[in-house]
Amino acid sequence: MSSSATAALAGQRILLCVGGGIAAYKSLELVRRLRDAGATVQVAMTAGAQQFVTPLSFQALSAHPTRTTLWDGAAEQAMGHLELARWADRVVVAPATADLLARLAHGLADDLVTTLCLASEAPLAVAPAMNHRMWRHPATEANVAVLRARGVQVIGPEDGPLAENESGPGRLSEPDAIVAALAATGAGSGLLQGLKVVISAGPTYEDLDPVRYLGNRSSGKMGFAVAAAAARQGAQVVLVSGPVQLQAPPGVRRVDVRSAAQMRQAVADALPADIYIGAAAVADYTARSYSPNKIKKTGTGQTLALDLVRTPDILAEVAQRTDAGLRLVVGFAAETDNVADYARQKLTAKRLDLIVANRVGVPGCGFESDTNAMTAYWRTGEREFAAGPKTALADGLVALIAERLQA
Repeated sequence: MSSSATAALAGQRILLCVGGGIAAYKSLELVRRLRDAGATVQVAMTAGAQQFVTPLSFQALSAHPTRTTLWDGAAEQAMGHLELARWADRVVVAPATADLLARLAHGLADDLVTTLCLASEAPLAVAPAMNHRMWRHPATEANVAVLRARGVQVIGPEDGPLAENESGPGRLSEPDAIVAALAATGAGSGLLQGLKVVISAGPTYEDLDPVRYLGNRSSGKMGFAVAAAAARQGAQVVLVSGPVQLQAPPGVRRVDVRSAAQMRQAVADALPADIYIGAAAVADYTARSYSPNKIKKTGTGQTLALDLVRTPDILAEVAQRTDAGLRLVVGFAAETDNVADYARQKLTAKRLDLIVANRVGVPGCGFESDTNAMTAYWRTGEREFAAGPKTALADGLVALIAERLQA
């Protein structure tokens, strides 16, 4: 258990609502982890949850009676569910099934758990768990969007093996990850506490016709890691993402785009902010005109000429804005040679406050890799980050950004 999680959750009263799914067994460990972080935990269960785990198990781990029904005469003589709803500093639903998400989105209160969620004014967090087809269903996507719009924190789900011998997005986040996500949004202090950070990540795809596009090999992993690190340090994070196969980090608002033009607009819409971090690999060129029909091979020619035009320089545009409230603008430079020279040139030409450079095209670093090595440059200095996981590098970069804000 990290010291930051312990500091953030110590003394909090957390109402854990357990939904009916096989992942309910993980909520037993979640109770332990929350208590390890110093929180007081009381548990409420749906009828479905009791088919997988017994109330007595939660009672033993939480050291409080487990609530299972609205129709407990002894408890309800004093409107016990309302008392419990008022007691909670945080309400956490884990696992949150597709059915439970739907009932929460539509404000139903037909059992103990939904009634508690509707009656409590405490911040609500949900950790979804279900079959990947259910998670991807438009109805579930719409329900989650409604909950997000209301300020509900959505933690996960993760991509991995599921109970039906299938694999995909829908796996309940691990207890430690849920605790970390709760701590990130519940902490009263952090290096970026109270600041708004806009981050762009991933590639852009520039469509040529209904079949083909111009793209690049960016996976978005570095930008997503920076977004997660900033959120852990108390920032309000907006992540503008190109097409990637990654889940949004806990506590981060994600905006999905495809093209450079769409990314430019989404970034502009997210401003003003305190910090902008341009980690996206934005296409430099796009087709002058999009072909509504597939471009066919013609004659015997062995070549094809494409008419391309420059895309907007999002990073330079943001850096030059005087109405965005920005205190720091951070760019990224992925280079194959002369890394330091090109990075410093970009730092000056685009009027950036900080630029992060790394060499690509070498094994174990850069695009599509989980590891990286990089150097940050500013006008009067530089800092090298040795090779390591992108998640660790992101923590180091966020610490440097916080340091530069005070310079």
